[in-house]
Amino acid sequence: MSPRTVRAGMSRRAFGATIATAGLAFVAACGGGSDSSSDSAATGEAAAGDAFPVTIDHKFGSTEITAKPAKVVVVGLVEQDALLALGTVPIATTKWFGENEGEIWPWATDKLGGATVPTVLDSTDGIQFEQIASLQPDLIIGMYSNVAQEDYDKLSKIAPTLPAPKDSNDYAVAWDVITTTVGKALGQSEAAQKLVDDVNAQFEEAKTANPGFTGKTGLMATLYEGYYVYAADDPRGQFLQSLGFTMPDGLADVVKDQFGANVSKERVDLLDVDALVWLVPNATKDKPGLAADNLYNKLDVFKNGGDVYLNDGSDGEVVSTLGSATSFVTVLSIPYLIENLVPKIAQAADGDPGTPVADESA
Repeated sequence: MSPRTVRAGMSRRAFGATIATAGLAFVAACGGGSDSSSDSAATGEAAAGDAFPVTIDHKFGSTEITAKPAKVVVVGLVEQDALLALGTVPIATTKWFGENEGEIWPWATDKLGGATVPTVLDSTDGIQFEQIASLQPDLIIGMYSNVAQEDYDKLSKIAPTLPAPKDSNDYAVAWDVITTTVGKALGQSEAAQKLVDDVNAQFEEAKTANPGFTGKTGLMATLYEGYYVYAADDPRGQFLQSLGFTMPDGLADVVKDQFGANVSKERVDLLDVDALVWLVPNATKDKPGLAADNLYNKLDVFKNGGDVYLNDGSDGEVVSTLGSATSFVTVLSIPYLIENLVPKIAQAADGDPGTPVADESA
């Protein structure tokens, strides 16, 4: 199942492959790009304490990196953003959804500079070990993934490999953990921490500008075999909590150790929050459908205009930079979300049906 959204009959990796997002462009809120080389655009000296070798602990033990990596392959779904933010262009990324060259999204394209666009791996039928080996990487990153022990063992024979941290669930590694771990692997811990601090400062500014978020409940959901909700430790849930929202009581009991789960009719109360962000195939079609849903339309969140609808693009007819950024939740996409999604959430969370959420324009 896809951590972005879930559709019946489609695998995690196969879902979303039909999204057409070519031609999207905007000035990312996170600032300008950096000069790059074809293999690596790393800039600046390693901070004190970043001398190699470095050892990084993870769910399968630990990995030693003996020298600064220059050829990095990403087998996770979002780690390219942390690499790009630190000035390193990966030589390969992994296909998730959309039609973005090299799997570099609009909020990150300015970081590519003049570097060679990464090769894109297709993991629909599993990790492409032979192709990865042919690229001769000196580091493989698969933190935001479902890399299993067997996968890790095979990848580690090719190059030092970073899977998810210890005790983390699949597709539930926080953006700041990814950023600081990638920073350590590149010998740029200080630069990585600064990136995290800068984004956290933007979260604090958003909370200060929207004091009403604190103490209110929030949730992100999609439509899959009914209602599907994302967990508190899913990046989408983490984003809302960073703004001051709390997750609804009982959510953990429903999702358990997964990034999300279906909500039964008996637990539809989980949807009755102050702000509910829907990631749907086509908001124009799905919003009226939910309005006609006799389970959903009886909830206060609907009556109070507390829902936000974002296109996830999975019907192939609509595109959405904003919906896609909401699924990524990275050091590069978060500034864009704070600028463009937070105002919509504020309209939703005010409890006033007379202030409807503005239509998505991204």
